[in-house]
Amino acid sequence: MSGLRVIPTWRHGREWLYVCGEDGGTVAWYDREADRVSLLDEARGGDALEALRPFLVGSVAVGPPPVPTPAELAGLALHPDDDLAPNRPGEHLAVALDRDPGPPRRLRADPRRRALAAQQRVGEVLDGLEAAGWRVLHAVPLPGGTYVHHLVIGPGGLYALHTVPARGRRVRVADPFVTIGRAEPQPLLRRARADASRCSYALTAEVHPALVLVTPSSAVPPAPHLFTDTTLPTLARTGGHLKPADVEALHMLARDRGTWTRA
Repeated sequence: MSGLRVIPTWRHGREWLYVCGEDGGTVAWYDREADRVSLLDEARGGDALEALRPFLVGSVAVGPPPVPTPAELAGLALHPDDDLAPNRPGEHLAVALDRDPGPPRRLRADPRRRALAAQQRVGEVLDGLEAAGWRVLHAVPLPGGTYVHHLVIGPGGLYALHTVPARGRRVRVADPFVTIGRAEPQPLLRRARADASRCSYALTAEVHPALVLVTPSSAVPPAPHLFTDTTLPTLARTGGHLKPADVEALHMLARDRGTWTRA
């Protein structure tokens, strides 16, 4: 047995398969779109190709990797267990539901499932921003057991997005309170600002807070801190704040779990 494991990761909107050793170090990676296997350890090239064999399609180029950028070098050094890039939207909720799915029958739907569906919907929308030079992280853990639902980094700056399931209900906003349907008002804007402030401290960069309301029944007043799942793509039209190299460097810093221990 070679002891190698294959770990799927999304980079720039493309799926890459990393081959890692028992110590977590990267031996090779497979870029499906480029049909290329890049070997970091040529001595273990045969083992790496054997581990990737179930995933390879057609003929692929095999060889040393292209010269990496500084951000890519940092990513290669990051242990897979500390890399937040593979996190799915609502990762923490999915894990919680797997551990405790709750009773099979209940009068009301589990609110965790509504929250998970909303975060997955926003994740789908954010995937479309990758082509415009934006980088996205989901379920970013903060000390104290809370999570930033989505952290978005791109030409228009950094945004900490807090997703709110509205599901056909009317939404009323009276800063900092948000009322969904007949529910009690919640200080969601205050929560979003607090999360963004913690992100700013961890990344030493300005992070803008924003709420994303998923499928509300009524139009939401235009505001820099309010989006819906249908208006969120307008982020792609903002720019002029960060250069591509800055985006990649901040994304690399943010995807390291250790960055958030000081938030």
